[in-house]
Parts: sequence; structure tokens; C-alpha cells
Amino acid sequence: MKSLYKLIAFAYLISLTSMLNPAVSQDAEEPVTLGLNHMGFSVSNLEKSASFFIDTLGWKKAGGRPDYPAIFVTNGSMFVTLWRVEDPETAVAFDRRKNVGLHHMAITVRDLDALHALHEKFKQTDGVTIEFGPEFIGNGPSTHMIIRDPSGLRLEFAVPASRIKK
Repeated sequence: MKSLYKLIAFAYLISLTSMLNPAVSQDAEEPVTLGLNHMGFSVSNLEKSASFFIDTLGWKKAGGRPDYPAIFVTNGSMFVTLWRVEDPETAVAFDRRKNVGLHHMAITVRDLDALHALHEKFKQTDGVTIEFGPEFIGNGPSTHMIIRDPSGLRLEFAVPASRIKK
């Protein structure tokens, strides 16, 4: 399992390096796809998942579709659409080891203090399951934690090494 985390950490650091190093992107032709526009999640409890993003993380409601039903949320730089499944009572929970689909969504956190404050807040948030608290990604210093929101969405909160004061 540690080797898997090291591989994930390596891939994560490589992707950060290429995103943060303008020399890397200047030498290559710009891809036709430019970045993540939004994430769309199917959720079993629309209100609790929306409340998690809005009340727990401090995001804002950006609209919705009552007929679907759906609620759209944003933190000003990321946009997430939450779509309620047709029948929450019979919905099948995602299993990251057995289902093809989104393994998790990783969200960058401002700094280590904010990551630890979120961890404490998640402990008090109804319906949130903490898979693991703040720990190094690989050998660090990048640090992360993974939780599940009230509908079971796997969310990672990460502080990259570039945001950790030495």
C-alpha cells in the first residue's frame, strides 16, 4: 500500500511541476483541452451533500435544477454539480476497488493549519466519514487526508509541498 501512495505522490508531484513550471508548457503545443470545467457527481442525499460543500467548506450555491433535481456549488475557482440519483433508497454505493468511475476528487487546501482545521470540522460534521486524517503523501512534505461526504463521495484535501512553509 505504501508503494501505491508513493506512486500516487510521484504522479501528483510531476503533474504539479508541469502545471507550475511555465517553461514546460511553452515548449509544447497547447493541448486542445485546457483544464477541468466542472465535476458532476450523482449523490444519494442532495441536501446533505450540498450542505457539506456550502456550510462545511464555505462554498456558494451557484444555481440548480429542481426538476432533475440538482444543486450547483462553487468556491470561486472550482464548480461542482450535484445530481440526486433517481431512487436514493436503491442506489448502489461506489466501490473504488470494483467500479469504473471517479476514484476521488482532490481539492487543494491553503496550508497545513487549514487542513488540520478542516479535519477537526469534519469530525463534527454529521454524515462525514474520515478515511484517514492528515498524513504525508509518500515521504512528504505534501500532506493530505481523505473523507467521504454524506452521500459517500470520496474527497481528498491536499496541501502541496509548495504551500508548506519551511
